[in-house]
Amino acid sequence: MTFQLDSLKANKGARKRKLRKGRGIAAGQGASCGFGMRGQKSRSGRPTRPGFEGGQMPLYRRVPKLKHFPLVNQKAFTVVNVSALNELKAGSIVNLDSLVKEGVVTKPKYPLKILGNGSLKTKLTVQAALFTAAARSKIESAGGTCEVCG
Repeated sequence: MTFQLDSLKANKGARKRKLRKGRGIAAGQGASCGFGMRGQKSRSGRPTRPGFEGGQMPLYRRVPKLKHFPLVNQKAFTVVNVSALNELKAGSIVNLDSLVKEGVVTKPKYPLKILGNGSLKTKLTVQAALFTAAARSKIESAGGTCEVCG
């Protein structure tokens, strides 16, 4: 059976007529239109905005102030300060594996992030997932290089 565009029809019961409110008693929704006699929900322009709680501080404004709401998809890092890299041999390549061998890092569960606390005197090639701006400037001012690796 083929269909023509001019012969297509909606299924029976798929298209209901709109309820015509406020059109007399016989219409079934006359006078107050099913909204009751008084109150906020019976007034014109009635719906309050989403999230309105009658003047009480709404949930979407309360929640961030409360403690114990963890960040969604928070990234974790193994963090090492620049000051901890002073003990390493000059000119060596510093990455997570070498830091574990040297004993600077004990639990290498997450990617390495270098923080800028302290000072650096040795020239190093540092390979890490992230560098803070202070750490990057301190490593490069000591003559070393920063390599970002995943």
